[in-house]
Amino acid sequence: MDDEPSGGTGDGSTPEPDDPDPTADDDSAPAVDPHTQRAAVRDGYDGMAEAYRRERDAAEAPVVGSFLGGLSAGDRLLDAGCGQGTPVLNRLPHGVEGIGVDLSASMLDLARERTDAALVRGDLTRLPVASDAADAVTALHSVIHVPVSEHPAVFSEFARVLRPGGRLYLTAATGDDGWSGANDDWLGSGELMAWSFPGIDRTRDHLREAGFRVTDERVLDDAVADDDGGSWTHLFARLAED
Repeated sequence: MDDEPSGGTGDGSTPEPDDPDPTADDDSAPAVDPHTQRAAVRDGYDGMAEAYRRERDAAEAPVVGSFLGGLSAGDRLLDAGCGQGTPVLNRLPHGVEGIGVDLSASMLDLARERTDAALVRGDLTRLPVASDAADAVTALHSVIHVPVSEHPAVFSEFARVLRPGGRLYLTAATGDDGWSGANDDWLGSGELMAWSFPGIDRTRDHLREAGFRVTDERVLDDAVADDDGGSWTHLFARLAED
């Protein structure tokens, strides 16, 4: 899993909803019960861990590598919604300590095959990590599984665990519209999966409110779960120094 609601194993992929609502935007996305969505994401990733391992593409690997290249020996990175341990924890530079948090026990089992990083089952809205413990946080395709109403709590948690000036890399929507919904047979696994995310402007606002400054953005294609192709915005931000 990734985050809790976060879902995705922090690995990421594009939703392929059964009944998308193209009119849903930041304010009109349907309300989602956090507990129900959290359970759906956790159980979905637990049930489809092996299928997801087969399907997951690491198209963002070069960008991940560039971000990790900015770390130094002795630094600590938290992968929030680490999933199966790719494409972040399996690429940590020598001397960089990794911590992976995910809601899915099955995905964490897969991650143990790929990394020596510390792995903990937990929720993105209540990270089991000490304050000021990390120099960098990655959240690839995980926050998009958290109900939109809880996104501010997630970003506040990222700010809490990061040291002043720490860096954040996450994925978000590419357009102005958000979306909330589910697919009852994601990746042909027979498992239900749920997503909930706002438009890109609202995500930028949430980051600023949590004390982050966006430093870069890149849009990358990701066709893992969508035969017609899809894309996500890869956001890079830095926490205020004081």
